[in-house]
Amino acid sequence: MDLQMFGAAAALGLAALGSALGTGIASQAAIGGWKKCFVNDKPAPFLLVAFAGVALTQTIYGFLLMNFILNSTSENGLGLLGAGVFGGLAMGLSALMQGKAAARAADALAETGKGTANYFMVIGIVETVALFVMVFLLLML
Repeated sequence: MDLQMFGAAAALGLAALGSALGTGIASQAAIGGWKKCFVNDKPAPFLLVAFAGVALTQTIYGFLLMNFILNSTSENGLGLLGAGVFGGLAMGLSALMQGKAAARAADALAETGKGTANYFMVIGIVETVALFVMVFLLLML
């Protein structure tokens, strides 16, 4: 039971850690992009807020994985621990890298005012890693 609880906590905690880092990085870039626009007397795109928040979804995925681990009837505590630790880590790293990609997107959009759809497509590709991890682990459980 203790390993199951630890795995559940790891799933949420590690995913949320990545979300915190990713949103922090992207938010700094959004603020820098707005500053760049203000200095150049250009309109500051509100859409940069969306880039700042894209890495939040991995926390939701970690929460879902946590609930599945907690509700699992498996007797394999070590397997549940592994699912939580490695799943949370993979989702957290996805959030971190998504935040970095979103930071570049925020900078590019603030500078050029172009490419929004392209930026979101690339950010979505990074998101897909976390989705795959969550779905595959839920199927395993």
